[in-house]
Amino acid sequence: MMRRPSEPRVQPTLVFQGVTLAPLEFERRMQRSAGALQAAGIGDGDVVALLMRNSPLALELMAAVRHLGAQWCPVNWHFRTDEVQYILDNSGAKVLIADADLLAGLPDLDPGTARVWHARGPAPVVPSWEAQREAAAPLAGPSAAPRGAMFYTSGTTGRPKGIVRAAMTPAQQQASTAMRRLAYGVEPDMRALLSAPWYHSAPNSYALGLMLEGATLVVEERFDAERTLQLIHEHRLTHAYLVPTMFVRLLALPAAVRARYRVDSMRFVSSTGSPCPPQVKRAMIDWWGPVINECYGASELGYMTLLTSEQALRKPGSAGPAMPGVTLAILDEQGRELPSGAAGLIYIDQPATPDFSYVGNAEARAQMERRRLKTMGDIGYLDDDGFLFIVDRQADMVISGGVNIYPVEVEQLLQSMPGVADCAVFGIPDDEFGEALCAAVQPAPGAALTPETVRQWLHERIAGYKVPRLVTLHAQLPREDTGKIYKRKLREPYWQGRTRRV
Repeated sequence: MMRRPSEPRVQPTLVFQGVTLAPLEFERRMQRSAGALQAAGIGDGDVVALLMRNSPLALELMAAVRHLGAQWCPVNWHFRTDEVQYILDNSGAKVLIADADLLAGLPDLDPGTARVWHARGPAPVVPSWEAQREAAAPLAGPSAAPRGAMFYTSGTTGRPKGIVRAAMTPAQQQASTAMRRLAYGVEPDMRALLSAPWYHSAPNSYALGLMLEGATLVVEERFDAERTLQLIHEHRLTHAYLVPTMFVRLLALPAAVRARYRVDSMRFVSSTGSPCPPQVKRAMIDWWGPVINECYGASELGYMTLLTSEQALRKPGSAGPAMPGVTLAILDEQGRELPSGAAGLIYIDQPATPDFSYVGNAEARAQMERRRLKTMGDIGYLDDDGFLFIVDRQADMVISGGVNIYPVEVEQLLQSMPGVADCAVFGIPDDEFGEALCAAVQPAPGAALTPETVRQWLHERIAGYKVPRLVTLHAQLPREDTGKIYKRKLREPYWQGRTRRV
């Protein structure tokens, strides 16, 4: 029997490259895409990999996959062949749909049994998705309860972990709707901007949430600071998803450029992904008014806290209080709850988010849970008013411009580079991106390495954002008695004088 979602059936208005896609046309295309996917064998719980830049078609396919109760798996379009191959194999995706130029850049990709279509351009070696869609019979009603996306998030082994989400219960759908309306400042007739890459979980969730509300969504392939102001001015935008790195670039615009555009239509900016430095947030509030709202969240658990502009000015550096229905607890290593002001592991219960597992990694899933509470490995404390402050990260993961990077993945690759005896990769402060990646490299005897040759070698093998911005060479790396590199001694000098370590 068909399980129908309790959420209202409304569709968004999308604006992309000067062209408006009306709700009825979006609905028509989405139903045909759902029908074509169903004809290709996609059903409840199946995985569809989407290697696509921000576009109406990407959002249409996300909605179509959700219509089927399947999981869409957004793939980072910066990834090289080996990185895409891993996700395709690990996820068990039955279908891959990719922008034509991105697919052309992966000539050695082996899709195995997955069916492949290209989109948005010529690619004669595989069929066109747009042609497949238009030939399909539409699927009007949803065929299963909706699930979330299968996001891939970095893991301790250096390989990303795929998140498998359970189907949403009616109660979770209602709670999720209430949560997104609060986190995104949803209101009637909102006009929002999405320029952050939709393959990341937060902008992906933002796009989905606003689509479900029937909002007008101005979609950009990538962020550009002045164009952001131009779009706000021209469309009288009211909402946007922006990350701290974007704030820094907006603030860096010359005063004369900033003065050309009106931003007084803005009513709610959603910001997640990485902590926003208090001085950056204050500067944005001084410019745009008290419209900057920051959430602490995770791909696995959803949003947990919400900090308004007014609260940020009172509690600089805080991630905010728990959202309604969310439980926050600070526990020590034995699982005992710590008093206010004492730092420990942050544990969360977010009942609006369905439970999840990691593909082929039950151990990692089990390690993050104590009773019904779960942790992402962040360290923080609650003040007397219940506001969360995040001060460090238990694991070595680096968040640069809202993007998660696991140093061990870069270390493993660097250790295979000719002339490298050993290395350590870690996060250092960056005024624009929050954190940047640094690699401390110990050359092998007689090796003629330079920081630039190391960076160039990496650029040829991994996505550009994983290449360390800073490479330092060391005759000997500091080590513990066991021989393990003392990474903390390398990392700490860069963070001296700062209250945060993330």
